[in-house]
Amino acid sequence: MAIETTPELVSEVYKGLEENITKYRKMVNRPLTLTEKLLIGHLDNIQTTKNLEPGESYVFLRPDRVALQDVTGQMVILQFMQSGLKLTKLPTTVHCDHLIQARVRGDVDTKTALDENSEVYKFLESASRKYGIGFWKPGAGIIHQVVLENYAFPGGLMIGTDSHTPNAGGLGMLAVGVGGLDAAEVMAGFPWELLYPKRIGVYLKGELSGWTAPKDVILYVAWKLTVSGGTNAVIEYLGPGARSISCTGKATITNMGAEVGATCSVFPYDEKMETYLRTTGRGKIADLANANKELLTADEEVEENPEKYFDK
Repeated sequence: MAIETTPELVSEVYKGLEENITKYRKMVNRPLTLTEKLLIGHLDNIQTTKNLEPGESYVFLRPDRVALQDVTGQMVILQFMQSGLKLTKLPTTVHCDHLIQARVRGDVDTKTALDENSEVYKFLESASRKYGIGFWKPGAGIIHQVVLENYAFPGGLMIGTDSHTPNAGGLGMLAVGVGGLDAAEVMAGFPWELLYPKRIGVYLKGELSGWTAPKDVILYVAWKLTVSGGTNAVIEYLGPGARSISCTGKATITNMGAEVGATCSVFPYDEKMETYLRTTGRGKIADLANANKELLTADEEVEENPEKYFDK
């Protein structure tokens, strides 16, 4: 099992998106939000989908990647080992960052973590090697940033054992924090069951001024929605203001969607994402995204009249 997000993997994902979205359009005969496109595009069986009720129906999805961290990931790998499989069924990575406590400075704190958690790290590294899991050692980077720079891609679906997994939504990916058993089952090849989420649309106008930052956007959204206002919902950003924010700025916003209880948050694919992909050495994936942009953005009618297509 290849660990990297290769152009071949992305191409296959886009083929699946196009096939499922085309079939679903014939069923509902209306414009689709980006959230709908990405969820429908990852359905395990589109034929069983008729009347999906947000907040009521359950769907089975096929994620493209799994990301684990060193605390919750321990139990996930132990559970996966019970499957009897020799390798994971889809690309999976484990990131050793949560057990490092900020006390003095980076090098000192990393050494302390290595001393205090050596058994854990040895287990994660050896298990990763055995089961084809990508291993990011202590000090190699924070899970969300490593994923954004290396593995996330527009239009993908990822689950991770961390509440701030939605950070990857800044690159146009549906990324959801899950429990350990969910992750282990997906790693073993089973579909992932999800309560079909409601859709919250956030239409951004204008641009950020010199005295504001992307974090101000999500702080305002959190003030409006409160700490539970996003529960069982995907927050989808759109509008000219969304296109003015950098990819990392978008990731800041989607990361903090967890603070309002959202299933995840996502931005549509745009030039800022293309720039980020090329800057991080993923030009071929940017080319694929450009060629499939209609799959990675809401339909024009949705952006023109968003109030018609969102639950809130």
